Amino acid sequence: MGNAMRTILGLIARNKGFITFMLCMVMFRSAIADWNVVPTGSMQPTIRIGDRIMVDKAAYDIRLPFTHIALLHRADPQRGDIVVLDSDAAGERLVKRVIGVPGDRIALLDDQLFINGQPANYRPIAVQGIRDDRENPARYAIESVGPLHHAVRLLAAQGSSRDFGPVIVPAGKYLLLGDDRDNSADSRYYGFFPREEITGRATRVAVSLDPANHYLPRDGRWGAKLQ
Repeated sequence: MGNAMRTILGLIARNKGFITFMLCMVMFRSAIADWNVVPTGSMQPTIRIGDRIMVDKAAYDIRLPFTHIALLHRADPQRGDIVVLDSDAAGERLVKRVIGVPGDRIALLDDQLFINGQPANYRPIAVQGIRDDRENPARYAIESVGPLHHAVRLLAAQGSSRDFGPVIVPAGKYLLLGDDRDNSADSRYYGFFPREEITGRATRVAVSLDPANHYLPRDGRWGAKLQ
């Protein structure tokens, strides 16, 4: 055995407790819970640029660490859930909201959502601190369809809305949209997302740093529940 190998084995022996801890942490983040940085504004105002969100990776499935292989099925995504997925179509990790589950009929007309023929109601709300509003003024509202209630951002400019559908969500797929409706690459671009690509449910804002203010912490967002 060479000196280099003996040195490596000696380091492992002296630090096996730390190595075991780090391995367990990596496996925990892969299969149970993790946090993700949100670099874009497609989920504004719910999730803001610079938010670090907590992701429950065991919300729907217990997976073999470092894979998409489900060992135990726990639940399926529900309408209104904010989900994290590794999208083959987009070629990246996405954070979007479940709008349509298998069998749903979904349409957008002049930025009004229709689910199974039922139109959404919109209650205006005031939102501050969205940097994108400087160049692209928007209106904000609570979108409500049945039990679904969440904030959305809609561009105020005439003709900015994008009609979509109606479409029927096929079995094993989900229709996902961003809360920043006119500034989100989602199912309107990539189509329906397969169930197996959804890796977890976003639950809270862990940390929020404002890139427009020298990455200083944002007040009132740390630990905030995502709805």
